[in-house]
Amino acid sequence: MATVELTFSALPAHVRTARLVATAIARRTGVEESLLDEVRLAVGEACSRAVEAHRAHCPGEPIRIELSDDSGRFEVTVSDQAPSDEHVHDRPLDLGMLSDSYVSGFGIAVIAGLADDVEVFPSPKGMRIRMSWPASANGRAG
Repeated sequence: MATVELTFSALPAHVRTARLVATAIARRTGVEESLLDEVRLAVGEACSRAVEAHRAHCPGEPIRIELSDDSGRFEVTVSDQAPSDEHVHDRPLDLGMLSDSYVSGFGIAVIAGLADDVEVFPSPKGMRIRMSWPASANGRAG
């Protein structure tokens, strides 16, 4: 399993870089070409949400992205450090149980529609969104 970690400051211009890096790594890990736009859009949405939260609450703190391939999956985790009123969850939230305002306000509904699998972990110290897509076991999709 290979992992790439990327941190960036809370500037909207860095979202584009995060999307480009995620798309390049997805391609290299064997995500089907037809899914690459979904990877790009979902990562962009998650990063934009994190940038907005950081700019409002902790503009000096970095946003962190982890990209990895494991067991035939390409996984992206976007973590922010913006404070939240949400309770700590050691398991991901059931996206179907979130209120409409919570989901639409943070673009999580969009992310859930683009990624094959999504998990959201809110806490008072930030939010972590994990997204994944199928990838070829040997890298580069054929």
